[in-house]
Amino acid sequence: MNQIETAKLADLVSGLVEAAKRAGADASDAVAVRSRSKDVSVRLGKVEGTEAAESDDISLRVFVGKRVASVSAAAGANVDELAARAVAMAKVSPEDPVQGLADRDRIAATIRDLNLYDETEIDAARLTEDALETEDAARAVTGVTNSGGGSASAGMGGLVLATSEGFFGSYMATRFSRAVSVIAGEGTGMERDYDFSSRLHFSDLEAPDAIGRRAGERAVRRIGARKARTGPVDVVFDPRVARGIAGHLAGAINGASVARKTSFLRDKMSQQVASAAITVTDDPLRVRGPASRPFDGEGVEGEPLTMVEAGVLKHWFLSTSAARELGFVTNGRGSRSGSSINPTSTNLAVEPGTASPQDLIGSLKSGFYVTEVFGQGVNMVTGEYSRGASGFWIENGELVHPVSEVTIASNLKTMFMNMVPANDVDRNFGTTAPTLLIEGMTLAGE
Repeated sequence: MNQIETAKLADLVSGLVEAAKRAGADASDAVAVRSRSKDVSVRLGKVEGTEAAESDDISLRVFVGKRVASVSAAAGANVDELAARAVAMAKVSPEDPVQGLADRDRIAATIRDLNLYDETEIDAARLTEDALETEDAARAVTGVTNSGGGSASAGMGGLVLATSEGFFGSYMATRFSRAVSVIAGEGTGMERDYDFSSRLHFSDLEAPDAIGRRAGERAVRRIGARKARTGPVDVVFDPRVARGIAGHLAGAINGASVARKTSFLRDKMSQQVASAAITVTDDPLRVRGPASRPFDGEGVEGEPLTMVEAGVLKHWFLSTSAARELGFVTNGRGSRSGSSINPTSTNLAVEPGTASPQDLIGSLKSGFYVTEVFGQGVNMVTGEYSRGASGFWIENGELVHPVSEVTIASNLKTMFMNMVPANDVDRNFGTTAPTLLIEGMTLAGE
């Protein structure tokens, strides 16, 4: 957003807060979210689609005593009508003792510049060129027989927040990406794989030919996949899959889930929840971080936290309401989704260990290197984990043949306690993890 656009949205959210006060609200906050995106998709060397989208949305949250209501609308809505409707809704809502604005002493005093915005203008022609080059590089790999398509996109999102306590702040971030999916093999032996790159700054994107070549090579490596024998197995998770394991951990230490008693770690604060090799950090203030933000959806500056230290749980992710319900104070992890606020992680990382991925694989007489998982078999209340999986069989410390159509299962509580991290963490993802070895899982195959 340029200065003129920011000023317009600033006037809009400030006007909403004033309108809420006139309508009878005791307190309120208002947010305006602006998004812009351009995307080009290609397949087999031809453009399949070019899309552009933009939106300006506003939401208002009002408090009447301990009663709360929220409304959302497009930016052109009448602020007085919106405020009156929100206050009327709040007056007939049940009281909620944990609702309210963030405490004044938690509000960000200054707005940090985290270098999240890139002014580079990328037009549809450049996006088309990048998408085609990415797909061409993938299709050029020997053994690739078809394409699922390539794409390139550029977009930005901006947020402006005002509260009746006097907070005002705004920030914006850009996002650029390139991706491709291809198929290798013929008939019933066809295998698919993909690769992508997504960055805040255009100059940080990986080159189209590198992305495409990796996608093609990954697909070809999977030709000839077969099932593995049912039984106990030590599993090495590729970072692409390990990021999902990190996401399950983040969900289990989300304060809202803990308050609702829907987390299998809800009673584990200050206890050992993972092996001593596991440390998990979360940093919303990392410069150019993919999930960085100078303040959260309530105007609170979140500080960097060590969520799990040497396997011991140290913090929940907390918004104001979740923190009050659990007897804590917010740690600045409240995230806006429309007119609601829920705690989320920011730049979350399972910190690297000392061994290389090759060391972890080489340590196994037999095992399973997982490159992709399928299905929704994760129960966050009990921790039960069961996913379809594919990858490569490990024999005497080497990857010997591709594997598909198997299921791996365990419980996340056990998995975290048996987890060993490698040293290859890639911090270009909002939730990231290195290669992970997890011993003692169960494989269902032939």
